[in-house]
Parts: sequence; C-alpha cells; structure tokens
Amino acid sequence: MSARIAGVKPLAWALAVVALFGVAWLVDLATLVTLNVYVILSILALSMALVWGVAGIFSFGQSVFFGLGAYAYAVLALNGQGSAIALGAALLLPVAGAALMGYFLFYGRISDVYLGVITLTASLILFHLVNTVSGSDFRLGEVALGGYNGIPGVPPIALFGQELDFAQLYLLSAALLVLVYAGLEGLVRSRFGQVVAAIREHELRAELLGYDARAHKLGVFVIGAAIAGLAGALHAAWGGFVGPDVFGISFAAQIIIWAQVGGVGLLLGPVLGCVLIQWLTTWLGQTRLADTNLVLGTIFVLCVLLLPKGLLPWLRERMPGRDGGAA
Repeated sequence: MSARIAGVKPLAWALAVVALFGVAWLVDLATLVTLNVYVILSILALSMALVWGVAGIFSFGQSVFFGLGAYAYAVLALNGQGSAIALGAALLLPVAGAALMGYFLFYGRISDVYLGVITLTASLILFHLVNTVSGSDFRLGEVALGGYNGIPGVPPIALFGQELDFAQLYLLSAALLVLVYAGLEGLVRSRFGQVVAAIREHELRAELLGYDARAHKLGVFVIGAAIAGLAGALHAAWGGFVGPDVFGISFAAQIIIWAQVGGVGLLLGPVLGCVLIQWLTTWLGQTRLADTNLVLGTIFVLCVLLLPKGLLPWLRERMPGRDGGAA
C-alpha cells in the first residue's frame, strides 16, 4: 500500500464512524428506522464475510443462525427474562447449533458444494418446521410460536431497565456493527486468522504443516453463527416481530447475493452488497417496476460473469496509487 493511501485510511475510517453515528441526529425518524435495518443486516453480512470470505466455507446456514437468534430473543424477552438473558440466548443457541452441525460437516470432511447443499437443507427444514408449529399446543412458556403467523409483539431491548427507542436502538446497532467489524479485523490479522486463510487457500498443505483444518473451520463457523444470531436478535427487537421467513430460501439466497455483489474477499464487501441490495429491494417494492426476485437473480448472474471478485475489489483495483497490497 502506498504511503499516501496508508495515511488517508485512518482518517477515512474515522469519518465513516462519525457519519455512521452522526446520521442519527440528521435524518427523520422514518429514515432512521430504515437505516437501522441496513445496519443490522450489515452485521449479518459480516458473518458471511467471515465464513465465506475468510474461511472459504460456502454456507447457506447464516440465515439459520439469524433465525435462531431472532426466535431465541423473542421467546425469552416475551417470557419476561430480560434483554440481557434474551440476547445471551440469541448468541448461545446459534453457537450450539453451529457447533453441532459444524462438527459433523467438518469432521466428516464435507466440503464445497455438498456443504452448501446441507446447510441449505437445514434452512428449509427449519422453515417448514416453524411453519407447522401453530396453535395453542405449540408454546414455549407463555409464548405461542405462531407457525406461519410468527411471533408479534416482541419487546425492544432494554438497558438499565429502560426500553430503547428507535434512535437509541440505531445507535446500539451502529456500535455493535463497529465492534464486530473491528473484532473481525483483529481476528483476520491474528495467527488464527492467518491459519484459516492458509487453510482456505490449500487445506491439505496446511494440514501437512501441522494445523488442524477441521478445528479452525469449526471455530470460524461458530463465530459466524454468533454474529448472525446477534443480528437476528437486533432485527427482532427492531421490528417487534419474527416469522418463519427468516429461514426461507429467498432470505438465505439474498445473503449469498450480498457477498457476491459486494465482494467476498474483503470484510466490507458483503456489507456494501447488503446495503446496495437492500436499498434496491426496498425501491423495487415501492415502485413495483419489476419482480424483485427476477432482478436479484439477474444481478447475481451478471456479477458472477462480469465481476467475479465483486464490486468492492473491482473498485479497489482501479484506485490510483494502489500497489496491489493485501486488503
């Protein structure tokens, strides 16, 4: 990286963080509510950046962990357990699910497209399962799971006994986004992250050097699940509702599209793809100019054919003064 860009980068990050938080005082409430969705889903996109971009694990399972986190938060919050316990469960349940699933996937030497198919199948199973648990017989504590109707009335996050309003929830989500990104940056640069990158590039060679590829991949899978679960809890608290669509194939595919459009090789790539695709989806829903799924499918195909690395890596390669250094 050139000295000029190295000097500009910290200032650019500082301005980006200031803008992320400062926008809460510059826009109206309706816009802030929409921006909060982008921030929350960007946290989910970071989990995909870690699992697919850093570790090379092509997984449809991030929607599974997102949904588990959302349902865990909703059920415990509605049962009066408090936000701290509900948020803790929203992390622990996806972690437990990822540890169980990942153990059989990685220690069973399942990889590549087969892993993607299995995680997609898990998403579809949960989608159909949650759809069927309707009626008064399907309750967890005082909470009816609701089947295809979902769980309404999910309470917002409360801190120090005070429920957060939309502006405060946005600030919390923004703070968590910054913390998750900073944590993943540190993870990628750590010895663990370097080993994971080596495994991604050539798993057999890394194992011949003495590294346990299965354990490292399982570790990344579990961390990605925790991040996705956190995003799911924030989303449930933001919307006051959670339904089986969080496990649906459409949502699972959107996460893949975010990563491919933005660029899998960089942590910020899926975040950029998430914001662009969510904005486009919202705009198409408002204008009804075209079918959303058709447009997203077309974008995905075009990105695979024309921008296989994604939009952000393509832009970085064309920045003046770049020397081709690592991201």
